[in-house]
Amino acid sequence: MKKLVLACLLISLGACKGTAQKEKKETFEINKSESEWKATLTSEQFYILREEGTERPFSSELLSIKEEGTYVCAACETPVFKSSTKFDSGTGWPSFYDYIKGNVAFSTDQKLGYTRSEEHCATCGGHLGHVFNDGPKPTGKRHCINGDALKFIAAK
Repeated sequence: MKKLVLACLLISLGACKGTAQKEKKETFEINKSESEWKATLTSEQFYILREEGTERPFSSELLSIKEEGTYVCAACETPVFKSSTKFDSGTGWPSFYDYIKGNVAFSTDQKLGYTRSEEHCATCGGHLGHVFNDGPKPTGKRHCINGDALKFIAAK
């Protein structure tokens, strides 16, 4: 009887090892090797954009920018946010209530033990930050973005 139970257990465990559980690797328009990214990004940008890190709150120079312009991905310069949607969330990270459609993609992040919506650049896959449902009107969203994941391009 013990052998039968053991055999059933082993078969059950083997059945759970299918390829459906493997994480699907996304492909992006811009694909570089780790060494290529390291050569083009600062160490902090690499940590955030490629390793999905988070910068210290209130450390970004972008928090104080009030002028008109566009925020682009620091890795590939894809426009991701307009200055007209930026607001002071008080969280210590640049925050926006909307994003540039088609240039930001979303995935699920469960690294902290609960589900969050992660956002990344749709062109290169660089991690930007997370989006929450506690922002201002008209969207009610707060795109909480790492400043080192962005560059600011002032309007002409």
